[in-house]
Amino acid sequence: MASLASDVEIIERVLCDRACFYAAPDDVRTLIAFDREHGQFLLMDEGWSGYRRIHQIWAHVELLNDKLFIHEDGTEDGLANLLVNAGIPPNRIVLAFHAPCLRSATDFAVA
Repeated sequence: MASLASDVEIIERVLCDRACFYAAPDDVRTLIAFDREHGQFLLMDEGWSGYRRIHQIWAHVELLNDKLFIHEDGTEDGLANLLVNAGIPPNRIVLAFHAPCLRSATDFAVA
């Protein structure tokens, strides 16, 4: 069984790395929001582009039942791949943005 503290550390490190990599323009902030108690980890942009409001969650990972559910992934490399490279086994990662009936076609957990 995986260590919760280790999972949290890996998720936070991967999301922080992505936040630095995808630094937003001056009028838009890239924010990280971690709720360790409830296992929720978000990366989002907030601000303005001219008159257009920006409020976009582009990465959302949830720790649930010893698995990492990726609900949103707007990264180029794919959060699942980054998490695997950081030490999380693919059979513990659920691509929750795919319909449950399609998840078995991936190399990751179905739920």
